[in-house]
Amino acid sequence: MNIFVAKLNFKTTSDDLRALFEQFGAVNNAKVIIDHETGKSRGFGFVEMANETEANAAIEELDGAEFQTRVIAVKVATPQQRPQGGNGNGGGNFSRGGGNFNRGGGNNRY
Repeated sequence: MNIFVAKLNFKTTSDDLRALFEQFGAVNNAKVIIDHETGKSRGFGFVEMANETEANAAIEELDGAEFQTRVIAVKVATPQQRPQGGNGNGGGNFSRGGGNFNRGGGNNRY
């Protein structure tokens, strides 16, 4: 089961997160999400536990618990949903020819 953990202390490491959840059972993976530009924690992470009973016990016990001076939020991770009607191309019709933007022949100089 995949578990989402939010409101983490920005000094929490993936190893800290693993150790916290190993109190409830075997942890397949634990990862604190890091900002690519700054290299600092984004304050949330994910834990994967194989045993659903152990995972549910961890969620029940740790949601709202204090960990490294912060009250954390622990929930079942859900996959992100695409917006209704979206095709994954992200955005409107900026360059699909609906108008004369940047088609040449005009005075659109940059």
